[in-house]
Amino acid sequence: MAFLDIRSVSKSYRNHRALLDVSMQVPKGGIMGLLGPNGAGKTTLIRMINRITAPDSGSIWLDGRELGPEHARRIGYLPEERGLYKKMKIGEQLLYLARLRGLESDQALQAAKHWMTRLEMQSWWNKKAEELSKGMQQKVQLVAALMHDPDLLILDEPFSGFDPVNARLLKNILLERRAAGTTLLISTHRMETVEDLCTDVVLIHQAGVVLAGPTQAVRRQHSGNQIEIHCVGETASPPPAPPAHTPVSHHHPKNPSTVWSLRLLLPIGQPSSRITINTAVSCILPNACPASRTSLSKQLALTIKPNLS
Repeated sequence: MAFLDIRSVSKSYRNHRALLDVSMQVPKGGIMGLLGPNGAGKTTLIRMINRITAPDSGSIWLDGRELGPEHARRIGYLPEERGLYKKMKIGEQLLYLARLRGLESDQALQAAKHWMTRLEMQSWWNKKAEELSKGMQQKVQLVAALMHDPDLLILDEPFSGFDPVNARLLKNILLERRAAGTTLLISTHRMETVEDLCTDVVLIHQAGVVLAGPTQAVRRQHSGNQIEIHCVGETASPPPAPPAHTPVSHHHPKNPSTVWSLRLLLPIGQPSSRITINTAVSCILPNACPASRTSLSKQLALTIKPNLS
């Protein structure tokens, strides 16, 4: 059963078409990954679900009813941009935001203390937002999104400001929320986030949905877009990761003592790409002194066209 149902939604701003006839269903208790390049329409869709803007046509349904003002208290939202009052103390902001979501004063205080303890923020109560780093402010806004125990939790690039420790903490919290029955919608550019967390995925490109379905089914359907490259040597160490612009989804040693590999995954719908990868491979000869270590430089150039049939 779809908990969140987007039905043929379109939205335009002057001469810019943000969304065109977009439909998608988020199953109850699932985690939907919303993927797409910048400008694809993800943020516009999220704003419409939060009733910040309205669609030009189409409709949005939540738990079997068309979206209305009464649903605001059932939705939690973590935006990508920071939106705290810089001069206001963190504790006061959280209580204020919780009251806006319908909590009574004592409920708001209890929820704020609970989540600040859960996210190791107890000492921040009297700090001002301007005293906190970007990642710390993101944790505050995460608490604000969770305090009223929403049925639908929407997160826009939730891992972008977090270090590995806090990213792991956030992942655990999201899995706990799902286990408690919360439905989640996560907008992200990171494929690993979708693979690790999401039960379903939707890809938006140029204002429309180009791909949708359960994550595992999508991976099986488009496995032809994956190419593995292996280099076998006597004790080859894995090469450094390629530059950030190279579309590589995984970089890992198959067997650190004998082989390294790169697995490239082209985004669905991407045209043919010329990919050049420079790798430095250190080969250590067995039973030899350090002076016999040799370094090899290799350049690998490929033209790859995704198989979308």
